[in-house]
Amino acid sequence: MSSFSVTTPSNRSKWLAGTLVITYALITMLPLVWILLTGFKSPADSISYPPKAIFEPTLEGYVNLFTTRTRQTQEFLAENPPQNWADDIVRKYDMVIVGPSKFGERFLNSVIIGFGSTFLSIFLGTLAAYAFSRFKIPLADDLLFFILSTRMMPPIAVAIPIFLMYRKLGLSDTHLGMILLYTAVNISLAVWLLKGFIDEIPREYEEAALIDGYTRFQAFYKVVLPQAATGIASTAIFCLIFAWNEYAFAVLLTSATAQTAPPFIPTIIGIGGLDWPAVAAGATIFLLPVMIFTILLRKHLLRGITFGAVRK
Repeated sequence: MSSFSVTTPSNRSKWLAGTLVITYALITMLPLVWILLTGFKSPADSISYPPKAIFEPTLEGYVNLFTTRTRQTQEFLAENPPQNWADDIVRKYDMVIVGPSKFGERFLNSVIIGFGSTFLSIFLGTLAAYAFSRFKIPLADDLLFFILSTRMMPPIAVAIPIFLMYRKLGLSDTHLGMILLYTAVNISLAVWLLKGFIDEIPREYEEAALIDGYTRFQAFYKVVLPQAATGIASTAIFCLIFAWNEYAFAVLLTSATAQTAPPFIPTIIGIGGLDWPAVAAGATIFLLPVMIFTILLRKHLLRGITFGAVRK
């Protein structure tokens, strides 16, 4: 007589769950695959109807993304032959490459602001979460709710006051101003997530360290932080995703020096309108850092999501 377990799924349940997961994965990945393919299309293929799934690949979108071009006369083109493969691509439009585009600078701004604000959010959020978790703070629940409530406001609700304040303080279009702003938005999420992780770490570990002669800071640094690494990694991913993709404040508060990639990519202009292959190429490159960062921390992310789900 075969035994039956209420906790072990049947083969039919496994097959159904696997089918649903694979179907969901394919549906969610389809837009990303289409963006990736569009980056290798010609402008004509990118706007063709019906859409082309089979096409002749070209690097024209990436060339247009990383370069600036100007139209020249036939006499100039005849006297100045192409210097490399990128020149060959733009010559069919009677154009020549005159220099690099601003995408590299905008992408670097995204890296500086995104990772800088993430580090600052995690640093301050960890300290605040430890204080809320380990010390008796008057009105702690009210303070935590107030911290979380700052995350509930839509950006447009505070856009004008922040714009006026930044203009007065000279923080408009600066890396420091954007890092501080994204940190202020992300720190509420960091405090709430990290407090939950630190609450799950037994106090007895710190008490044993204090008995052994550790100071409070040493116990925090050498005992709590290593065990909270999973929560810190998970929180860092969520903070980076927000800072990396944020658009509204970047459009309002930056224009040149500190402008990030999200407001720059839609402004890529081609012949007769938007250069969709270049836009798709920029979006593909823009996705890579967050994707790589998430893949490197995927084990911590999975553990962080389920941390504390089972209690003794």
